[in-house]
Amino acid sequence: MRLVGPSGEQVGIVPLAKALELAQEYDLDLVEVAANARPPVCKLMDYGKFKYESAMKAREARKNQAHTVIKEMKLRPKIDPHDYDTKKGHVVRFLKQGDKVKITIMFRGREQSRPELGYRLLQRLAEDVQDLGFVESNPKQDGRNMIMVLGPHKKKTEAMAEAREAQAARKAERQGDRSAQAEASPEEPAEA
Repeated sequence: MRLVGPSGEQVGIVPLAKALELAQEYDLDLVEVAANARPPVCKLMDYGKFKYESAMKAREARKNQAHTVIKEMKLRPKIDPHDYDTKKGHVVRFLKQGDKVKITIMFRGREQSRPELGYRLLQRLAEDVQDLGFVESNPKQDGRNMIMVLGPHKKKTEAMAEAREAQAARKAERQGDRSAQAEASPEEPAEA
């Protein structure tokens, strides 16, 4: 078998008994790296440490991974201006977090004969949030509903990183405020 040393250097082609002897000498494990190679490749390493490090790398990769989520916001064609602002605020928050937003306008009764009201409302919402997101799917009539999908300009991972940085900055600011308060009001000595 071809043997690779503990620090990655090539030892050469050695018999199995010699490889096991070297592994015992270094107090390491003999791990088969490439079984299909001719001759097979083995490496001297601390297998427990190797497994731990690979698990930590996998955990770190999962932490940085982001799942695309589609949030949904439902509106009516005759929405009150204050309600519209509230719903728009939710859409803005979702886009800042890096999520896609599906906006559904529900028509009832005679409202179905006026789909242009829903279309205008969707266009207005798209214009209001154009700095945070873009229209991924144009408004489409789907039975009693009209649907439009907005996608964020920022990727989910970028939004998560910014949120972590902002949280760390707020935490540091709170720590600074506490230390400033402690300096401003020194403790009075206790009387006996």
